[in-house]
Amino acid sequence: MSDSPPQQPFHSPRSGHGEGDGPGPGHGGSPGHAASAEATTTLLLTGARLTDGRTVDVRLGGGRIQAVGTAGSLPAPALSRVDLTGYLLLPAPAEPHAHGDTALTADGEGPVSYAPDEVQRRATEAALLQLGHGATAVRSHVRIGDVHGLGPMEAVLQARRSLRGLTDLTTVAVPRLLTGLAGADGLAMLRDAVKMGACVIGGCPDLDPDPTGFLEAVLELAAEHGCPVDLHTDGDDPARLARLAAMSGGLRPGVTVGPCGGLSRLPLDVAARAADQLAAAGVRVICLPQGDCAALERRGLRTAPVRLLRASGVRVAAGSGALRDAGNPVGRGDPLEAAYLLASQGGLRPGEAYDSVGVAAREVMGLPEVRVEAGFPAELLAVRGDRLAGVLSLAYSRIVIHRGRVVARTSAVREYCDSAVAVALDLPRQGRTEPGP
Repeated sequence: MSDSPPQQPFHSPRSGHGEGDGPGPGHGGSPGHAASAEATTTLLLTGARLTDGRTVDVRLGGGRIQAVGTAGSLPAPALSRVDLTGYLLLPAPAEPHAHGDTALTADGEGPVSYAPDEVQRRATEAALLQLGHGATAVRSHVRIGDVHGLGPMEAVLQARRSLRGLTDLTTVAVPRLLTGLAGADGLAMLRDAVKMGACVIGGCPDLDPDPTGFLEAVLELAAEHGCPVDLHTDGDDPARLARLAAMSGGLRPGVTVGPCGGLSRLPLDVAARAADQLAAAGVRVICLPQGDCAALERRGLRTAPVRLLRASGVRVAAGSGALRDAGNPVGRGDPLEAAYLLASQGGLRPGEAYDSVGVAAREVMGLPEVRVEAGFPAELLAVRGDRLAGVLSLAYSRIVIHRGRVVARTSAVREYCDSAVAVALDLPRQGRTEPGP
């Protein structure tokens, strides 16, 4: 049985909308040209299966979903087409917790280089790897201060500009200290990072000598600039979590914390009380099922108690954390793997698990909701398979759509030997349909 990938040609966009001030290296053309191309490009996805079992055609245009109809009901012979027969069509996931400045450094010899060109290369490659997995938006935490100053932030912002039209990359400024004499420079640098273009204010209150003072400084600056807050915390100190919840309640556009693996090590009643406090304050949690990140300078042994948090009403998203750096030398940066782990080990149903990397992740990042319905943003992921559980189990072949255009494709090839058993069972194949040599 043939299982060949769709035959719609791939066209890499030359540029696109996004924050920044010009096209990136190797992308030729002008921002105006890309915006015009996006506005006029119309794409028809045919034969796609949805999670409710329907098989539909989907027309995209102007970066949005224009129409969804039963298979064959949207005739448009002049449109570009992608045949999604055999694929499950999903809202694209987003990556709410990445570290582009340290990604892909686990195998290097000697100290990690923070030269701007090296950081930009790593952040760009990491974002493209995550895009290939399906994440059309990435939030990257970037360390500032110490001997590197604002260099890593400027490098990741340059990566963001170079990726316009392919993926949406936003940055979180992560200072080390914000209190006392040593923290004065960190606070000044944090202000400069926001002026440069950092979209979110972050940091690790647990590592500051005065965690409460650190939090006060972050919340004050976030309120001043209207920025969201995204903090690293292990969550193993219930009193500290209670203070965080009490101080964060009134901030808009909101406060997010993670990875909170320490909550899983607390007594159940203590963890439940902390979860109730976070929920009452509207604080969101980003867990890291694939492993910890190096920002806390410790290695968490457990994922946050997702079911307990959800039962308390906390909005929980899942991120990837480390991508082959000191925090996780084999990290994949794959949101579908995060969902798989939540379904296989975290006690969530497949739909709930995918929600944590899709709807919830986009909500935490302040992005518009995506549904496979007319009028919603055309941020989509097609994965070979017919049901969500199977897709999370074997998510090999993927087609990624950002702003209505195919921007990444992964085609896995699986063939069985030409034996009588394989023929008799009609095992699925990919690749050649003609007999082999």
